[in-house]
Amino acid sequence: MKNLWNKKEFLKFSKTDIDQRVYSSRLLGQNPELVLHGGGNTSVKGIYKNVFGEKIDSLFIKGSGWDLISIERDGFAPVNLSHLIKLANLEKLSDTQMVIEQSIAKLKPDAPNPSVEAILHALIPYKFVDHTHANSVLSITNTSQGKKIISEIYDDEILIVPYVMPGFILAKKIAEMTRNVNWKKLKGMILMNHGVFSFGDSAKESYDRMIEIVTDAERYIKKRKAWRKYKLSKSETDLIAFSKIRRKTCEIFEKPCVALLNNSPEAVGFSNLKSSKILSKNGTLTPDHVIRTKPFAWVIKNDIENSSYEFVKSYNNYFNKNKSKGIKKLDSAPRWALWEKNGTISFGDSYKSAKIVYDINEHTIRAMQTSEEIDNWKPISFKNLFEVEYWDLEQAKLNKSSSLPSFSGKIAIVTGAASGIGYACAKELISNGCCVVGLDKNPRINQVFKSDHSFVGIKCDLTNSLQVKKAVKSTISLFGGLDILISNAGVFSSTADLDEISDQIWKKDIDINLTSHHKILRECIPFLKLGYEPSVIFIGSRNVGAPGPGAGTYTVAKAGLTQMSRLAAIELSKNNIRVNTIHPDSVYDTGVWSKSTLEARAKKYKMSVKNYKSRNLLKTEVSSKDVAELVIFLSSGKSIKTTGAQIPIDGGNDRII
Repeated sequence: MKNLWNKKEFLKFSKTDIDQRVYSSRLLGQNPELVLHGGGNTSVKGIYKNVFGEKIDSLFIKGSGWDLISIERDGFAPVNLSHLIKLANLEKLSDTQMVIEQSIAKLKPDAPNPSVEAILHALIPYKFVDHTHANSVLSITNTSQGKKIISEIYDDEILIVPYVMPGFILAKKIAEMTRNVNWKKLKGMILMNHGVFSFGDSAKESYDRMIEIVTDAERYIKKRKAWRKYKLSKSETDLIAFSKIRRKTCEIFEKPCVALLNNSPEAVGFSNLKSSKILSKNGTLTPDHVIRTKPFAWVIKNDIENSSYEFVKSYNNYFNKNKSKGIKKLDSAPRWALWEKNGTISFGDSYKSAKIVYDINEHTIRAMQTSEEIDNWKPISFKNLFEVEYWDLEQAKLNKSSSLPSFSGKIAIVTGAASGIGYACAKELISNGCCVVGLDKNPRINQVFKSDHSFVGIKCDLTNSLQVKKAVKSTISLFGGLDILISNAGVFSSTADLDEISDQIWKKDIDINLTSHHKILRECIPFLKLGYEPSVIFIGSRNVGAPGPGAGTYTVAKAGLTQMSRLAAIELSKNNIRVNTIHPDSVYDTGVWSKSTLEARAKKYKMSVKNYKSRNLLKTEVSSKDVAELVIFLSSGKSIKTTGAQIPIDGGNDRII
């Protein structure tokens, strides 16, 4: 494993021990072969000075909710070191009491909760302590001969700790094992089936030792000719089948979910292995993963319904076999699936949670294959996994983020999303937790929400059937299905009377404002049928009810769109797909309205631009955000019993009323 220590970069963090701790922690965090998504923990022992100037021996340990890759000084909770040592000397300590005591020992009330491994870190007589879940080491420990192999690799340099429950029990176990140990002879500890500890008197020493330990494991794997020996294959994904899988998962979850498909040659190769069905049903890489991934995978065969039933039955049996009084069963929905001949699928009630499972799974299937090449894959027992999955302290981590935005797990397509109403709709959906694919002919669509991974922009000419078909397929490939279509894209290119409109302008306006909406709807329908509480919203126009002179092609197209929406509401009702139309007043913060167009329309009505923009009963201007908020309502469960509606948002029009 490459050592990433950079002397020049380190100098920027060398002012204090905490700064050094931040630097080396980030080095560990940026390597997914060591830690993933909040895994692992680090600490440094030092002095905390209180308001009285008193110096207190302290442990500064990574707090709950922080990732090593991005941790800051505030991510390390200062804890009274002597208090932690005293806790280690207790014969028994419940998980709940341990958390309370660690909280009592915190020297800053607003600091994050200390890691559950705080007592263990306190016991290690070195200034800096690092803990990772190194893939190469776990690939060895998760085999039948793991302990023997680890002993051969490291001799007496490493303390080998048999698997025990994390937290106080683990700290107590190591306290007993190290009572007469010469720590100077040790450069680390390997916790069987769990992870690696390294330590040193400096941040560099501890980091270097971690890299050395992991590199030694990698050398052994290479020696056994098991290094990255993965089967590679390719497949063509049946997107309808993929959507059915996602829909079935939503049903078990009883809420929408995101499904991320890994159909890389590596993942497909794994799914083609004869052993993969057994491997995927037999535990996790490290016990920490079980709260994210469940203890085993859903193995998907041709019959999606029956294979899902088998998974739920297996999970319920696992729970009933291991439960104790007072424990409430979690949901029975899978978190990842082995899709035979197609790769793996990761599920989550948000894009973020699904991506965490995806990353964990990617590393797990590699480790499984490595373990099989070395000896055989043998992680901890289901009984041990159950203890972690239903451990109060682990569940607390998830409960902190259990309050999800209203559209979490939902998937939407928004057309014309680069600006105006489309942009506002996409923004509102994203802020409410939705995964959004934005379509627009403007190449800028790729950048409008660049920082948000739950948004993907696709350049698409919506009048081009092939491009539309490709964009819809991409949506399914990216997120697993489709629940919402916001058909918004439009253009206002003519201010001429009917007798002045050319064939070219007429065709262009009709193609964009009407025909393109049919193209996108047609391609989306097969997937909307498999969506969760599916909804279609067309953006019409006030002009449908109150046509004005000089807007012929636009008005005719929007009228046609409205009629198509009504027809779609009738035809798609049997699939529980809601179809509604919103009729906004002219919305001037959009690309449809150029300065010249606006001036021409105002002149047509012999009005100033200012008065023209608010020429409705309420004398108010309708914005893109106003329309987007109505879109959110119509897309939500709050309007679950509404379809075929035409809803104005126009400030009131006496001609329509």
